[in-house]
Amino acid sequence: MTMTDRESGALLLRQLREGRGWSWADLARALRDTARQLAIATLMDRQVASIQRAVARWESVSSQTIPSDRYQFLLVHLYARTLAGDLAIGRGSDFATLLDALRLFGTSPQRVQHLIALVAQGDEGVLSIPSQLDHEEIGRLHDSVTAINGQIGAVPFVRLQLQLAPVVEACRRLLTQDEGHPREELALLAAAAYSLAGRLAFETRDDAAAEALYTEATEVAKHLADRSHRAAIQTSHTMVTLHATDDLDAARMIARAATVDAHRGSSYAIRARAHAVYAEICARAGQATEAAVALERAWKTAEQLTIDDPHGGFNADRLNGFDGLCALHAGDADRAHDRLDRAVSTLQSSRDAVQRGIISTDLALVRLRLGDPAACADLLHEAIDITAATGGRVAARRIRLARRELRPWRTEEFLAELDDHIHDTLIGR
Repeated sequence: MTMTDRESGALLLRQLREGRGWSWADLARALRDTARQLAIATLMDRQVASIQRAVARWESVSSQTIPSDRYQFLLVHLYARTLAGDLAIGRGSDFATLLDALRLFGTSPQRVQHLIALVAQGDEGVLSIPSQLDHEEIGRLHDSVTAINGQIGAVPFVRLQLQLAPVVEACRRLLTQDEGHPREELALLAAAAYSLAGRLAFETRDDAAAEALYTEATEVAKHLADRSHRAAIQTSHTMVTLHATDDLDAARMIARAATVDAHRGSSYAIRARAHAVYAEICARAGQATEAAVALERAWKTAEQLTIDDPHGGFNADRLNGFDGLCALHAGDADRAHDRLDRAVSTLQSSRDAVQRGIISTDLALVRLRLGDPAACADLLHEAIDITAATGGRVAARRIRLARRELRPWRTEEFLAELDDHIHDTLIGR
């Protein structure tokens, strides 16, 4: 992006705003209102003055600031409609001019096409859903949630969060209409949407929103006959609580509840995951015996997994990661290496990328425990590249912790190279 392009993009944004007769404050209020309509939690309650400062920076020819993903999402929805509320996204429209501005700011062609698709596919249509939906419409929304979940590891978390927000808002409106007794299919949709939204809020460092969403998901899941659904939510909630707060007692309480629900549910995959998550919490708390018992239960349950499990996804490959981490905390480096190395070698799909980044960092620490700091650094290079691509918050945190343990080798060239990689890829990007 040249300075000339940047100036041209800023000028187009200014022309768009003035063409609608808006001041900076007017545009800021319009963006906040759009955030509220689309349930973008991080922006819907932001002060107008704060948004106005961002608008001013976008239009400044001396600034290098451009609209973030969240603001781009709001801008396309705002400018896709005329002042009268009519959809207008063709040639010569404000929407088309906005896309030209974003291109001048350096937005990739793929991102531009994604923004067009968000509007063209009618994301806002979700917000005008009537008080009741038929089976087909609820199925369509559930498919949307599944599709968004399937993009984890390949699409930035913030973009997935923006795609999901209208579905979450639609679920809230529909549940209000059901007066506390939602239909099974609506409860399934809402539980899935809230839980995924909680995960995405965590990954984008909005821990308060994550906690609230997991609480909502757990509450709505109580209406489902199969307790596997609530157990699945609680296992995810456990890990988010652990990594957001470091509160082992709180995480243990949720994990314990997950194991109880899992044994009342139909899914062996969820039951195995619940025991594995509980094992990790115990291992981190120094309760090696209890962790070993939970792991044994997880492995015995995993032996009963079938390919037709509707809650499939957790399997021996993922369980190896938990087993290895527990062994690491117990001081059994040889077992930890064996289990973690198996997990890294088998979790190769794009959907597994976030988990592979985490496990690669755990394996790096094992290499250090086995007396090979250079091999630890080599593995951390791989973990850094994976984490940069996925944006995984847990892996990024573990990379920092692993780097801290390498301090005794601060004069070694391999550590200087690692620091450069961390700065250039995770910090300086």
